[in-house]
Amino acid sequence: MEKKELLYEGKAKKVYRTEDPDVLVVSYKDDATAFNGLKKGTIVGKGAINNRMTNFIFKKLETKGVPTHLIEELSDRETAVKKVKIVPLEVIVRNFSAGSFAKKMGMEEGVKFSCPTLEFSYKNDDLGDPFINDYYALALNLATKEEIHAISEYAFKVNEALQEYFDGLNIDLIDFKIEFGRYHGQIILADEISPDTCRLWDKETHEKLDKDRFRRDLGGVEDAYEEIFRRIGIQ
Repeated sequence: MEKKELLYEGKAKKVYRTEDPDVLVVSYKDDATAFNGLKKGTIVGKGAINNRMTNFIFKKLETKGVPTHLIEELSDRETAVKKVKIVPLEVIVRNFSAGSFAKKMGMEEGVKFSCPTLEFSYKNDDLGDPFINDYYALALNLATKEEIHAISEYAFKVNEALQEYFDGLNIDLIDFKIEFGRYHGQIILADEISPDTCRLWDKETHEKLDKDRFRRDLGGVEDAYEEIFRRIGIQ
């Protein structure tokens, strides 16, 4: 798959056109941002880890009935994907209190919920990705009722599969953000699943093994990403 001109460059990835109008090449960067781009830096090796981890997990999710945009891993940093139109919703599933949820609800971090929570944010950097609900999404024509239902069903299915998988690695899946796209009338999982988009804590030590180490200046950022990659054991 030969990449052509650059179509888009985001905070963590570059997207290229290919000779096939239905296929794009995504190239993962080592650039790191937080707080809607206010904090910037570099996490050495992050691009390769996030690319390979995402593809590895997407393959597992497809066996669980979750359709994804994955076509083929081209190299450590590049992957061919289906060209989707992203639904402008950030979909967040939480199993424990952490981050903005803990702050808004006045809770300590790390409290396990009696059931997973699902929330949506409007994917709009200019507005700071505000929290919205189903009715906002419908009123703003961000998605149809059927699409929201499919997204919600898939989100919980992803959560169930990931929790089971990370439990086996002695990791608590605290929460995660995913995105979906439209592909020939179908809703499919897109973007990535990585330490950039998940909160992952060691079950015994509660050590953070994700992007929070960058956000909160905890140090050991590269080590945390490499530890996740080591536990997954991708060859």
